[in-house]
Amino acid sequence: MTVAAASATAPPPAAGRGVPVLALEGVAAAYRQREVLVGIDLAVGAGERVALVGPNGAGKSTLLRVAAGVLLPTAGQVRLLGRPIGELDRVAVARRLAVVPQGASLPFAARVEEVVALGRLPHEHPLLGLGPADRAAVAAAIERVGIGHLVGRDARELSLGERQLVLLALAVAQGSPLLVLDEPTVHLDLRHQVEVMALLADLNDRDGTAVVAVLHDLRLAARFFPRIVVLDRGRVAADGAPGEVLGPELVRAVFGVDVEIALGTA
Repeated sequence: MTVAAASATAPPPAAGRGVPVLALEGVAAAYRQREVLVGIDLAVGAGERVALVGPNGAGKSTLLRVAAGVLLPTAGQVRLLGRPIGELDRVAVARRLAVVPQGASLPFAARVEEVVALGRLPHEHPLLGLGPADRAAVAAAIERVGIGHLVGRDARELSLGERQLVLLALAVAQGSPLLVLDEPTVHLDLRHQVEVMALLADLNDRDGTAVVAVLHDLRLAARFFPRIVVLDRGRVAADGAPGEVLGPELVRAVFGVDVEIALGTA
């Protein structure tokens, strides 16, 4: 991967100026009458890098689904670049937000580069298809994620970790100002976990892409994200810099373990 070194200890990029790229205002969500999110207020500014952490069932993935317009909230409103998401069609949403889901399956045979090219669908000409700028964006995304050695292969035959990198390249090719990821390091070995985190930091620092990622590993979250939002039982339990929110009392109360174990400092 072509990335630059970055860390959550570095000063965060300017954020909160102007219209947020993503705003959840009093959002609630449910599955079959079971309430999952309650009164979520969350704004992500241009150029911010935010990790969503919390125990299983806290509502992290549900929050991403609501943010992407996949799940309609039962209360409140979601805005992308100031526009209510309900006023946007799917192409308009995709131009504002790119999603890397967790372990998505591929229902059809497609070469790796064809999958990555799907990221250009919101931008391509409806009649002429991919243009030179689109093909250049696909090639650049493949190089940046470091999957050039996978080009030409059927994406369905890749390992789960390799497939995860292909989906990340698809999102990079999409070129949206907001990138949301659901456990982007799942199925990846330690080296690729660190490389993906560094890539996200580089997209954020160098390109100005706002990043919101669900993570289970608090060590990665604290190392690579200047802002951490802790969810617990469908509510925001804490929101701030790693050193502010990942204190002993909160980690014990929310995750049920000592902070030294959670952050690997024991």
